[in-house]
Amino acid sequence: MEPLALALVLASALFHATWNALLKHHGDPDSALVGVIAVAVVCGGLWALGLHGAAFATPRALAWTLASGLLDCAYLLTLALSLRSAPLGLAYAVARGGALLLVWPASVLWLGERLWPGAVLGAGCVALGLGVMNLRRPAPGVARGVLWALASGACIAAYNLGYKRALSEGAQPPAVFAVSMAVALPPMVLLRVRAGGGWAPLWRKLLARPLLVAVAGAVCTLSFSLMLMALVHSNAGAVLTLRNTSIAFAVGLGALQGERLSARQLAGVVLVVLGAVLLGWPRG
Repeated sequence: MEPLALALVLASALFHATWNALLKHHGDPDSALVGVIAVAVVCGGLWALGLHGAAFATPRALAWTLASGLLDCAYLLTLALSLRSAPLGLAYAVARGGALLLVWPASVLWLGERLWPGAVLGAGCVALGLGVMNLRRPAPGVARGVLWALASGACIAAYNLGYKRALSEGAQPPAVFAVSMAVALPPMVLLRVRAGGGWAPLWRKLLARPLLVAVAGAVCTLSFSLMLMALVHSNAGAVLTLRNTSIAFAVGLGALQGERLSARQLAGVVLVVLGAVLLGWPRG
């Protein structure tokens, strides 16, 4: 991976962990997520105003962007369904690990991207590190949650491949981000309104901590923007793998806030960092 792409995707992972950590401090993260995405749509639109040239060079670039937005929404929905019967750590590891297993062969066979030994070893280290940090013996009755997590992983792989395809077809990163988030937002709002008992409760929850939601939305925009710019310079498998280092950053942020790291978490962080180094190592 080129040094620029490596720096972009690692920064994206750091900002991804940051906005998730901000969201965790909200009293109702599910409702706050709607506000975060709404802020991201506005920020993405402002970013797109600075475009020079066509936002979408071909109709296919726009089509892939629209499809990516729908897949992003499907990812959030399937993740929510998985969390109804599976613990967060298990759901996260299955979804992210499943996405890695799908995106690498798809990017090679479908997008024609090159695979090198360092990438295979690096992706394996990241996937193993995620498992070490998150996997626990499942409680009885979580099989349905695991299946939904697998579906979530398929959506993660699909929308990342969709982003890459849109960029390859001539879409500009600001336009891809703004349009895909705008497509994902309405279904999220409607689902949250239905689950929360109407519009009024949702508004009250969003207005309870407006600054937190606004800052998290801005950081979310920065995270996705850097990821899309990295996709321009590198292959989808490497970018998705490295962006999953966000879990290691999240653990590190927790440690800075006084949370104690277990031996297993520390080992997982080491594996994720090692995988990132291998993925970013120059190819001779």
